[in-house]
Amino acid sequence: QVQLVESGGGLVQAGGSLRLSCAASGRTFSSFAMGWFRQAPGKEREFVASINWSGANTRYADSVKGRFTISRDNAKNTVHLQMNSLKAEDTAVYYCAADRIPFRTAWTEFDYWGQGTSVTVSS
Repeated sequence: QVQLVESGGGLVQAGGSLRLSCAASGRTFSSFAMGWFRQAPGKEREFVASINWSGANTRYADSVKGRFTISRDNAKNTVHLQMNSLKAEDTAVYYCAADRIPFRTAWTEFDYWGQGTSVTVSS
């Protein structure tokens, strides 16, 4: 069992940066791949980024590649999403999720979810 709590969301101007954090409970955190997803109003939840258990492998949605960076600290049971050069279209609720199998990008395949943190980018 893994419990996830996101933080770091807020209101930022276009071109600005935010760093999202996800704190995980449970001794098996390091065995999970971790992902960030987002859901804008009226839209489906979409994949943003993922990282494997060791942090050596990452994947990004094309829409955020080069602007967002996912990282993890297994000693602190945390995963982060550094978001730079934010755009209005990045506005969404961002969710942290854990998956027993690495490299998957479908939100339906992830096992555990946080409650989400809201990001609003003003243009």
